[in-house]
Amino acid sequence: MEQLNTFMSTYLSKLHMPTIHWTDVVEIIILTFLAYHILLWVKNTRAWALLKGVTMIAVFILIAAFFRMHTILFIVTNVFNIAAIAIVVMLQPELRKAMEELGQKNFFLAMFPFDSGKMEGGRFSDRTINEITKASVEMSKVKTGALIVIEQDQSLSEYERTGIDVDGIVSSQLLINIFEHNTPLHDGAVIVRGNRIVSATCYLPLSDNMALSKELGTRHRAGVGISEITDSLTVIVSEENGKISVAYNGQLERGLDGERLKVRLSEIQDKPVEEKKRKRWKGRAKNEE
Repeated sequence: MEQLNTFMSTYLSKLHMPTIHWTDVVEIIILTFLAYHILLWVKNTRAWALLKGVTMIAVFILIAAFFRMHTILFIVTNVFNIAAIAIVVMLQPELRKAMEELGQKNFFLAMFPFDSGKMEGGRFSDRTINEITKASVEMSKVKTGALIVIEQDQSLSEYERTGIDVDGIVSSQLLINIFEHNTPLHDGAVIVRGNRIVSATCYLPLSDNMALSKELGTRHRAGVGISEITDSLTVIVSEENGKISVAYNGQLERGLDGERLKVRLSEIQDKPVEEKKRKRWKGRAKNEE
């Protein structure tokens, strides 16, 4: 017992518990958040393959340092600054996309929801979903190519200006007439904002994603391209095979039917939670009948 008391007084008395302030907790949360998103970004871009290559080089440098290979260490020291610049140049598209995504995150709006002007029914109505779906299915049957870009939080005014003003309520008849062959407005994309078609024949940036299938044409690459740099959702109808596709967040989902297209459109509708619950309840009640 005396030995235990001696140990406690000799060693444990020297332990010092640092004082933790609220700023330290905030700092840990911020650093964790940044580290998580950096790792997530690296994994979803070409930086992941580059990171594996850099790791292999780092292991080689450690081996050279352990065995004191001075010539190799001299070369590494002098090439390091050039290599850092080269990495930034190689990852320039990914870095730009990461900065754009960071700028799109509405941190303050999420914390302080001052947007009282937001539509109670969401970004667009159920009628708009039904009309876009109906038009897409009808055009799919006759293999009429279509490109319908639906705006979310990020403005598409830059691309809207490249087209012709329409400013009409979304309807299946209007969409089908716009994309009908040999009509003045059929070439290019239609931009939908809320429940209105604001512009047609709009030019969109093409995606340079090498992972996309080579059989995809300009229409699909334009749909993916606009989804890579904005938060918009694009509905694409193929002129070659009539398949319906959706491009969102740089990803292309192909071969959708009418019901699946409605689901995708509903996901970005941004309806209040209570209204979504009522809608699901009505659907279950109808099925029971």
